[in-house]
Amino acid sequence: MSKRDFYEILGVAKTADEKTLKLAYRKLAMEFHPDRNPGDDAAEAKFKEVGEAYAILSDGDKRAAYDRMGHAAFEQGGNGGYGGQGPFGAGGAAEFADIFEQVFGDAFGRGGGRRGGSHTGPARGNDLRFDLEVSLEDAFSGKETTITVPTAMNCERCDGQGNEPGTDLESCPTCHGAGRIRRSQGLFTMEQTCPQCGGRGQYVKTPCQDCDGVGRVRKNRTLTVNIPSGVEDGTRIRLAGEGEAGARGGPRGDLYLFLSAKPHELFERDGPNLYCRTPASMVSAALGATIEVPTIDGGKAELKIPAGAQTGRRMRLRGKGMPRLRGGPRGDMVIELFVETPRNLCDRQKELLKEFCSLSGEGCNPDSDGFFTKVKQFWSDVTTDDGRPNA
Repeated sequence: MSKRDFYEILGVAKTADEKTLKLAYRKLAMEFHPDRNPGDDAAEAKFKEVGEAYAILSDGDKRAAYDRMGHAAFEQGGNGGYGGQGPFGAGGAAEFADIFEQVFGDAFGRGGGRRGGSHTGPARGNDLRFDLEVSLEDAFSGKETTITVPTAMNCERCDGQGNEPGTDLESCPTCHGAGRIRRSQGLFTMEQTCPQCGGRGQYVKTPCQDCDGVGRVRKNRTLTVNIPSGVEDGTRIRLAGEGEAGARGGPRGDLYLFLSAKPHELFERDGPNLYCRTPASMVSAALGATIEVPTIDGGKAELKIPAGAQTGRRMRLRGKGMPRLRGGPRGDMVIELFVETPRNLCDRQKELLKEFCSLSGEGCNPDSDGFFTKVKQFWSDVTTDDGRPNA
């Protein structure tokens, strides 16, 4: 049975460039890959056919020989320079596996790397998260604090190697020290991490007594960290290289501090601004007064209450709020008044309040006067002269 034309198999013109060939191969190889078509012999045959075509056309010399002589260039006795080697050269199926790996990397979970790659080298340690609650005062001024983080650290007894001191690591008998093994599937061969040694190429025959051959142990690590002024609820701080120890001598991961704000008795925060709800006596609100209010830096500020101030009145103290994490002017402090009604009055106080009420003239209580005027109008609109509801 005669072989199909390689250009026809890939669905490209004879003038196709390298990029076009690669795109066509990727599309067809993904479509007919055995992992996507388990048990389908026809799909596997097409997958091999596509791989054979691309192996030839992606190689400049082989493509030139094919263009001159066709399939005869790769048959026994052919004079195209590849006689008897087949389309994959002397490497056979292994060369095709390399081609597939170069194009797809680890698209099918087989690692994509070549022998001696990242699976056998040092591995970076895991990142860690530490939740830290910060008071508003510390967020204002900044603070240096000490934290204790449970983490994986290199075993001191074996220096992170996993083997008992005085013994050596043994070469893995499965991969013979390569850290990778190859598995053949018909025409092509796939490469994967050695399941015996996990890609290390060596295994621990005599495990360390302290870490049981892992090379790392769980310990509590004490760190001194700096909390900058201006941090807010939800601020994240990255401490590079303070995470878990890496495997096989790899670098440490990072530690991330996630900050949360403690509730405060006096202040509420909204970004750089602070809010403080402050009581005012009925007399101070009516006549006006100057009072002292607390500030976040531990000091005091004078606040002038205007005469006739009502509950809910807001007044702003510029620059008395929080610092900004990335610089700039401080926020403001907003004071919200609530007028306190006196309680537990003595008889004399009650008499004076009644006298005050009787002396109150028009306009003394404008909000009340306006409200009750509207109430009277409402009742008038919905009732008849004798007090019955309008039909």
